[in-house]
Amino acid sequence: MDQGLIFANEVVKARFIAPNGKVEEKIIEVRTNPITLRSSRVTLSRVSEKEKGTASLPSPPPDAARSEECPFCRPQVMTRTPRCLETLSPSGRLVRGSSLLFPNLFPYGRYSAVSLFDDNHFVEIGKASVQTYHDSLLNSADYLGRIVQCDPQAVYWAITQNHLPSAGGSLLHPHLQVHAERIPSNHHRTLLQRASQYQSTTGSRIFSDYLRREQEDGSRYIGNTGSWQWMAAFAPEGFYEIWGILPGCTSFLDLSEKDWLHLALGMIRTQKLYRSLCRNGYNFGLLVIEDGNDCLELRAVMLVRSNFAPWVRNDHTGYEVMLGDMATFVQPEETARLAREFWQ
Repeated sequence: MDQGLIFANEVVKARFIAPNGKVEEKIIEVRTNPITLRSSRVTLSRVSEKEKGTASLPSPPPDAARSEECPFCRPQVMTRTPRCLETLSPSGRLVRGSSLLFPNLFPYGRYSAVSLFDDNHFVEIGKASVQTYHDSLLNSADYLGRIVQCDPQAVYWAITQNHLPSAGGSLLHPHLQVHAERIPSNHHRTLLQRASQYQSTTGSRIFSDYLRREQEDGSRYIGNTGSWQWMAAFAPEGFYEIWGILPGCTSFLDLSEKDWLHLALGMIRTQKLYRSLCRNGYNFGLLVIEDGNDCLELRAVMLVRSNFAPWVRNDHTGYEVMLGDMATFVQPEETARLAREFWQ
């Protein structure tokens, strides 16, 4: 049953006298995220607006060729990055194929690591190989599995990515961030609360029901990579936001190597969509709570950020920061339409 899921979309009309003297009416959609109950806005009047810096893919960043200054590039990566405690890794770092994992020199929590996924200093959006992502994800999962053995209370896990400075990245060298903490983030806390309440009320899982509704509707559903099911977010909290849901799975520890490979494939396909839109910055996030709960299934999120290019406007304004409602310009149904060709 999914009576607890409401796909609310209220149409708001703004009326005013335009400079030409005629009365105009503009449409805004105020959507409510069925999972978090947070609202977001689609300002349709700006859909045709040509944002500066997006007519073509921006040139690589100025320091894209300066590998000798990058602490993540070889050979200096072995001397300029920290090592794990011996309880986690006797060698100090975890290696998986092309991926090298080590602690974050500037940690955000109790357990904070960096997982490199390419030996090249700079890799343009959509150009990384699926295998390098696969190696990095497996390395991240290995690290998190070791954490829970050493500290069973550190159950709030996340794998994230900031691609380019416009998305919050401090270094160009391609890498994932890996987090494990005893203290839940706001998103961990909200997702667990909603999933737990939903399951106790309906007897089913919230993301599985959400997925079923989206597949039945079809207007935002994109396709699958293995068991991962991909769709445009109904109430986006970022531009061109895409979700990948793995129904029935509530733990990283239950994922097979093939599951991680199919996640990597979906990540690359989403990047190729963003590249086709001449966008070069994005964020990725995958959260889980490894406390044995059976209500919160896995969901990967990807969204575009402002381009890393001169004179480009940031995608978070006072409206998002101060009012808390994300305002995007493109309907999720259009995002899904644009994305489907990359799932063919």
